[in-house]
Amino acid sequence: MKISQPFDANVQLLSKVLDLRSRNQQVIASNIANAETPGYSPAKFTFDDELKMAVGNKGELPLSQSHHAHIPIGPTDISAISGTITITEDQTGIGDENGVKVDDEMLALSENQILYEAAAQLLKKKLSMISYVVSGGQ
Repeated sequence: MKISQPFDANVQLLSKVLDLRSRNQQVIASNIANAETPGYSPAKFTFDDELKMAVGNKGELPLSQSHHAHIPIGPTDISAISGTITITEDQTGIGDENGVKVDDEMLALSENQILYEAAAQLLKKKLSMISYVVSGGQ
């Protein structure tokens, strides 16, 4: 049994978000590290759409599979979310064909860090509430 199974869906969701944000941090850091590498094509890690689909969009019509052999619509379980890495090649045709824009990558790095910290704080609060209940309110 996994450690996150006894906890509610919020703990599992926050745990997965931390994993995905960590992976995103690695991709962004790789782009920054290769900013001076000739011919390097920057990568982008996305997972937001998969996460929304797994959690469920409350205001939209749900999609469903009409037959078990059809291609799956998307992840139905939070643990199935893995994200997607897309590589964008430089289209300018000038310079060393390195498509990394350091300013954009630093902005993405900062945004990802803030969202990671927010998820970590929410998870810490949730776990401290569980600890409080388990200890009998002391």
